Amino acid sequence: MNLSQVTYIWIDGSSPTQTLRSKTKIVPLFEKAVTLKDFPQWNFDGSSTYQAAGHDSDLTLQPVCFVQDPILGQPNYLALCEVLNPDGTPHISNKRAHLVKVMEHIAKSQDPWIGFEQEYTLFNGQQPLGWPDRGYPAPQGPFYCGVGADEVFGRHLVEQHAQACMDANLMLYGINAEVMPGQWEFQIGYRGIETESADPITVCDHLWIARWLLYRLGEEYGISAKLHPKPVKGDWNGAGKHTNFSTKAMRDPKNGIDAINKAIKALEARHKEHIAVYGSDLELRLTGKHETASIHQFIAGVGNRGASVRIPRPVASKGYGYLEDRRPGANANPYEVAAILVETICGDAEK
Repeated sequence: MNLSQVTYIWIDGSSPTQTLRSKTKIVPLFEKAVTLKDFPQWNFDGSSTYQAAGHDSDLTLQPVCFVQDPILGQPNYLALCEVLNPDGTPHISNKRAHLVKVMEHIAKSQDPWIGFEQEYTLFNGQQPLGWPDRGYPAPQGPFYCGVGADEVFGRHLVEQHAQACMDANLMLYGINAEVMPGQWEFQIGYRGIETESADPITVCDHLWIARWLLYRLGEEYGISAKLHPKPVKGDWNGAGKHTNFSTKAMRDPKNGIDAINKAIKALEARHKEHIAVYGSDLELRLTGKHETASIHQFIAGVGNRGASVRIPRPVASKGYGYLEDRRPGANANPYEVAAILVETICGDAEK
């Protein structure tokens, strides 16, 4: 038997953008294949996380996904949890429970896959990492996928985070420096490994754990990763979470492009509903400039990074594949993004 440190991770009730919380429980785990059942429920003070009143503050943590802890090493674990009310029902802040219900009732037969391109900005205090104390760096241009100490800032943390995600067997499939200095991106989702599932629940779980690892590793350097969709006002790119989505029909070589075009029409019809859950302060990013469409318009196109929804050019050439929703902000809750995409696209397909 091992005594393991299990870090229980959950999403709080902060508004308008939920944030992560965690605490550690010592759990006896036997030397066998560990399953979710080995991680007991735990409780916490919801009055300190914007999730309950002080006179009735006990809420329950229910582990729903676990990985090996890449920071502490074996035999320790990270356990992502849903927040439950005392009667066992999902707390109002628990957006995962809604996605689970949507998947059960709408999407099983359509086999949706999802992937997220999570952009973020590294900060040292109040200033983006690598920026001068006063004024601004050179105009954006040389920083995207750049190399060199004068163009890239924070690579030590970014690469450590990538390795931690891989050690935890999260579905990380890439990293890159972004357009604004101090800004980076990692991608979570489908990567062509047969033993992995790119279903929305699994990928969203992995993204939340990857976010936690980024924040936790940032503590070691005194660097904060921020998800604000417009971290610096002015002529600088914002931070998004471009979302790649497909269904079984969209991936069909015979008529996948028809299913993709049908999905785009469904997305256009519910543009306002999607914008409502695609992150706070989104209007600061979706201006029609800096590789975005206006928040008030819906534009779709092949290879168009100024569109609301883009069909990648290789997809258009092959005639099947996936679409990219470029509207979600970096701070959007992936459970909410996934749920409304499934509702709109898969629900429309079923109709």
